[in-house]
Amino acid sequence: MKARVHVMLKNGVLDPQGEAVRHALGALGFGGVEGVRQGKVIELDLADTDAAGAKARVTEMCEKLLANTVIESYTIDIA
Repeated sequence: MKARVHVMLKNGVLDPQGEAVRHALGALGFGGVEGVRQGKVIELDLADTDAAGAKARVTEMCEKLLANTVIESYTIDIA
């Protein structure tokens, strides 16, 4: 079973990497980009066979390590 975790900074948290990308896109002639938020994707290969159990384990992983829940939010996709 595979899990994909999308981690993004919460709204209102300054995103300097996203701002650098937005600025670079403008410098390359891609006008009209008003905002960029940059995040990360973490893919996990799990031995679990139960989707609900896998999601619960990955949620625990996110809360303890994969996401800084003070400033980041996350979503989990199980396949």
